[in-house]
Amino acid sequence: MTSVLDLTASVPAALPGRLPVMTADGADTPPAWAAAHRGAVRAAVDEHGAVVVRGLRPRTPEAVAEIAAAFGIEAMPEREAFAPRRTLAPGVLSSSEWPPDEPMCMHHELSYAAQVPSLALFACLTAPGDGGATAVADSTAVLRALPPELVERFDRVGWRLTRTYREVGVAWTEAFGTDDPGQVDAYCAQEGIAHEWLPDGALRTRQRRAAVVTHPGSGRPVWFNQAAFLNELTLDPMVREYLTDVYGPDSLPFNTAYGDGEPIPAEAVDTINRAYQDATCREPWRTGDVLLVDNLRMAHSREPYEGDREIAVVLGNPVRLPGHVLAP
Repeated sequence: MTSVLDLTASVPAALPGRLPVMTADGADTPPAWAAAHRGAVRAAVDEHGAVVVRGLRPRTPEAVAEIAAAFGIEAMPEREAFAPRRTLAPGVLSSSEWPPDEPMCMHHELSYAAQVPSLALFACLTAPGDGGATAVADSTAVLRALPPELVERFDRVGWRLTRTYREVGVAWTEAFGTDDPGQVDAYCAQEGIAHEWLPDGALRTRQRRAAVVTHPGSGRPVWFNQAAFLNELTLDPMVREYLTDVYGPDSLPFNTAYGDGEPIPAEAVDTINRAYQDATCREPWRTGDVLLVDNLRMAHSREPYEGDREIAVVLGNPVRLPGHVLAP
């Protein structure tokens, strides 16, 4: 049973393992409804970290853009994407292109970037036939659940992401939104990213970020990184072996390490993923649902699915977090 929030009353807690849901029945003009109820919806996000608004029923990417703006979400461009997306409308992206039969692990949008979206809006234009939930996990709970010694090391040295842009994964031209190497050089210099152009024209980048940051709204520490998701151990073993044989161990599309360069052991990756799993909440998609997520507090994932699934995404309200960018 879904927990339904009464807009005229205080916001109750959602049922265990489920997301809170607000109903917007009778919203003949969804942007107008969103503007009128912006305060209540944003208060629910502040309290719970994420909330589903059911009944707005956007049918097009342009309608999603209007609803996002009415909720006070200022869209930002995505740079350094780790998976391909399509632009559906100005400020509106498709969900990351990922094999439907494979789960996408818990992550925060662009937690490795210097400028990160503080809010994300997901709108379900077509619900999948089975599965495909966008689940979320509260990173304050994840932080509490992790072993103190693991948190202490990540908090002390941060985490390092190394990427090699070749034909596998996202091309550098797509990730940086330009085909001009000079613009990439300037972007990397500005955003604290070490980089080199390889003899075959590939681009390798390395950046170090804080793994635990202070939420600018609540002042609470949150586990904010993709150290587990973007680690080589999440790649299919056969794919990892093939890429290593062809390009070498230092040229995988992505890999993570502790901030001091030491490899992250499989045990640590498993421990982090178990903490995410224990903190996971979900609400099955219905066509027309809108999900608002505090991207700094809540990680999110995508579960395997069957059938068609179309989710439109708006990343917005960018922030630069103090102490997040560390020397690479």
